[in-house]
Amino acid sequence: MKYALIGCGRVAANHLKAALNNNLEIVAVCDINSDCIDSLLIKYDLDNLSISKYTDYKQMLSEHPEIELVAIATNSGSHADIALDCIDCNKNIVIEKPIALSIKEADEIIRRSQEKNVVVSVSHQNRFNLAIQKLYKAVKAGRFGKISHAAVTVRWNRNKSYYEQADWRGTWANDGGCLMNQCIHAIDLLIWLLSDNVESVYGVIKRQLHDYIECEDLGMAVLTFKNGIVATIEGTTNVYPKNLEESICIFGEKGTVKIGGTSVNNIEIWNFADEDESDEHNKVLEEPSNNVYGNGHTSLYADVIDSIKKHRKPYIDASAGRNAVEIVLAIYKSSSLGHVVKLPITKCVTTDFVGMF
Repeated sequence: MKYALIGCGRVAANHLKAALNNNLEIVAVCDINSDCIDSLLIKYDLDNLSISKYTDYKQMLSEHPEIELVAIATNSGSHADIALDCIDCNKNIVIEKPIALSIKEADEIIRRSQEKNVVVSVSHQNRFNLAIQKLYKAVKAGRFGKISHAAVTVRWNRNKSYYEQADWRGTWANDGGCLMNQCIHAIDLLIWLLSDNVESVYGVIKRQLHDYIECEDLGMAVLTFKNGIVATIEGTTNVYPKNLEESICIFGEKGTVKIGGTSVNNIEIWNFADEDESDEHNKVLEEPSNNVYGNGHTSLYADVIDSIKKHRKPYIDASAGRNAVEIVLAIYKSSSLGHVVKLPITKCVTTDFVGMF
């Protein structure tokens, strides 16, 4: 399957590695900075191959109609426009999170992809973590009994040098803050595990320690689900001196689970009333990961490739990407208004909050 990558920044290496692991034929790579292209290709010993290099993705799409799958790993504010252009060219796509920075754009990606009958998947790759898959099966099997509440935490560090690496980071127009950039993976896991039925959101966002960015470096929220479950979200880039944890906890009448580690990849607590022999292994499950992105990109790509071949929805489709963005925007909106926000919300974009701090 012929593949192209648009965007060669921080997360691009994970996409290229996943493409190689799945034996995709890399046809073209694009970035507005040609040096970034060269560095990425050299890293994977691809610099001597006949891979086309572009600084204009529209030219790439025009000159390579044979491309079947495109990954979009550019700044967040450009995801929607590039995705829609790819869809219009009948390309299947993997979009790095977030799918878009507005509800309207996310909805248009869903609508147009259905119209064109192309596959769109969003990189919420932590769903493929071994620990998360085991938790998902436990939830669906009803092992928790009645679920009382849940919590996700992303306690990370992002210092000034991180934001100076790319001028779009921490801006309302092209990024959002810690919730939209760093915490959205955990938010996706939370609402997916609890069946995407959030009824209301109350949130508070603050810019506590990063006065050189536009957006929040701390976000906290309480979500109420239609079935009565309550969940909390804590996302921050204010942890000194380095990343502490990303975790999710679920508490039920018959079970308690905490998954932690650098990228929700380790089971830290696994207690159920109906324990069997397999649970003993789960109590000590650790999936090695050398970065915060985890190992899920390869599995995500495998699923997308299979979904293209079999003409089915991918495991993580465009609607999943939209749902996670809706929660972040609802938190922003709630904090701005100072009261609870009911879902669904239909009109909201990160630039609504310009000047909030």
